[in-house]
Amino acid sequence: MAEQCKISAAIVAGSDERSCVVKVDGYSRAKALLKKGKFVISAPFSVGGHNWAVRYYPNGVREGYADFISLYLQLESADAKVVNAKFTFTILDKNGEPVPSYSRTSSMRTFSTKSSDWGYQDLIKRADLEASVHLRDDCLTIRCDVTVTKEIHGEQETRVPPGDLHQHLADLLKNKDAADLTFQVGAQRFSAHRCVLAARSSVFKAELLGAMKESSRSLIEISGMEPDVFESLLHYIYTDSVPPVLEMARNKGETDMVMAGHLLVAADRYNIVRLKQICEEKLCTHMDFNMVATSLALAEQHGFHALKEACLQFLSSPSNFKAMMASDGYDHLKSSCPSVIKELIARILPAEWSVAKDVVMEI
Repeated sequence: MAEQCKISAAIVAGSDERSCVVKVDGYSRAKALLKKGKFVISAPFSVGGHNWAVRYYPNGVREGYADFISLYLQLESADAKVVNAKFTFTILDKNGEPVPSYSRTSSMRTFSTKSSDWGYQDLIKRADLEASVHLRDDCLTIRCDVTVTKEIHGEQETRVPPGDLHQHLADLLKNKDAADLTFQVGAQRFSAHRCVLAARSSVFKAELLGAMKESSRSLIEISGMEPDVFESLLHYIYTDSVPPVLEMARNKGETDMVMAGHLLVAADRYNIVRLKQICEEKLCTHMDFNMVATSLALAEQHGFHALKEACLQFLSSPSNFKAMMASDGYDHLKSSCPSVIKELIARILPAEWSVAKDVVMEI
């Protein structure tokens, strides 16, 4: 039985032809006030000529699932005798993009007056959700995609659901099924699959399938990289999605920008082009005077041209340039890349700026 929702954890549904977005505001209050088996239900939405709604159980639908969030799709059309449909529940990130590792897709289900709902008792473990970056400002957002089949001259016309290869590969990495490689990165070990890495990176392909010594070894040591950076690298290789560390960057600030820089170097090391572009774009769009010196040194040392140009443009402001000189990264930039400071002064800073003259004297 649905409990009257008089708290801020109301569900808001917005729909188009095939999907709705379920938004739970006040996640913590819903969890505290709605006990096991209690739910809130979305406003109805229409797909395939039928009305549907989503039921959200913050403490599980029944005994044995109290540590999980349960979610069910319910057929609301009372006059519908039999409706065949598939559905997908997907957690959305802060940008409204699907999180592949938190997605569940059903097989074809038959909804009727006798069996009007289908769903997942164990959609996501609450502890995993609460430790992730996808619960923001005490708000949880879930998308429900529904595909209804129709009978046409005795044959079913089915809309093909979106591909889920990324989910299968993410599960392969998580469960370590048939893993044939182990990487030692600092004090941590990571299991992986030789063929997946070789398919995604030309460098891994040469190392693991070529004549290099790594091709015959099952334990490979990775030097010059932190474990959390390598873990994010594997996440991208298997899922083709933005690693969580980059999703957190806007809220966490400088620490995650440093991580974005490390991941950029890792992507360059293994020639994973799209990840390089993602990391470089992240650093370019989150520029500040605390990080610009570090980013500029990184760009100069590794040949990241877009990042270098963004840094030079940012430093064309006198106030930004002066603030950069007081940052922790300035001494490293001055000692490791003195030529780039001279280039900055020559290209951007007017000769009459006293700060520019002081810098020239220091180099």
